Amino acid sequence: MSMLALDSVSVGYPAQGGSRIAVDALDLALEAGQVGCLLGASGCGKTTVLRAVAGFEPLRAGSISIDGVLVASPSLQLPPEQRRVGMMFQDYALFPHLSVEANVGFGLARLPRRQIQARVAEMLALVGLAERAGAFPHELSGGQQQRVALARALAPRPALLLLDEPFSNLDIHTRQLLASELRGVLKASRTTALLVTHDQTEAFAMADRIAVMDQGRILQCGSGSELYARPADRFVAGFIGRGAVLDGALLGLTPGEDVLVRPEHLRLDPGGGVQVRLVERSIRGPGQTAVVALPCGQRLQADLPLEHQAAPGATLHFALVSEALARYRR
Repeated sequence: MSMLALDSVSVGYPAQGGSRIAVDALDLALEAGQVGCLLGASGCGKTTVLRAVAGFEPLRAGSISIDGVLVASPSLQLPPEQRRVGMMFQDYALFPHLSVEANVGFGLARLPRRQIQARVAEMLALVGLAERAGAFPHELSGGQQQRVALARALAPRPALLLLDEPFSNLDIHTRQLLASELRGVLKASRTTALLVTHDQTEAFAMADRIAVMDQGRILQCGSGSELYARPADRFVAGFIGRGAVLDGALLGLTPGEDVLVRPEHLRLDPGGGVQVRLVERSIRGPGQTAVVALPCGQRLQADLPLEHQAAPGATLHFALVSEALARYRR
């Protein structure tokens, strides 16, 4: 039995002349302890799905079950407070007048005082903030505030934790550092979680299963490695990772099919059969990333060694690792 199950879920909003479908016949399942992710551009419907699971949006069709309990259908709308769902918001929503420990214990008011103190201490230790229990939110960094928000969301032991763009207020360096750290906390607490993000780096760092969304539908759901190596269609191929989908005939391959060419499919080789013009290059980690153009004008991304000093406009040759290409029939 799945901890979270969405079956043919549809959500719509009133619009001029009728209604607008924001989520259309969407299926999704997460097993206990899994971290899932809805990944897509702004407006694709991912936040609407999260709000429907939380209980803030009614369903036009389909059903949502949490831990085997039906919580939503067109004829049933269980209130948010009865769904055993925790929510971590973009802005963290910490109470500025409460200390860290008071924030974390806010949702535990019904428990005896000793149990509250024990649970708060347990959560602060889990997120590495035991020594900041008496601090106030304005005295913490953005990353520390995020950990407090996570501890508060986990404290009531929710069946499911929902995370809405949890890194959007952080700088890139902190964002990358905390993504794997947050996954570690979720795994240590054995929490089932559903993350919403537009950033594939965050999705890959955190999630066991990633669902790529567009126009209210899931186009493909799988692990990060599956999505990268075997994208189901041209949209997913262009959305995940670096690469370009182009006519295979341009590379001397089978006519009538498109291929996904990623930088690792191009190996710099003076005798290689793929001739390109260097458009631009920039430093990327231990090497360089380059934009190159085929004779027809089609642009690709390629990786170059750090010591390679060709100037824009230079002709380069690459060997194509064709057996690794994802292919799409027209």
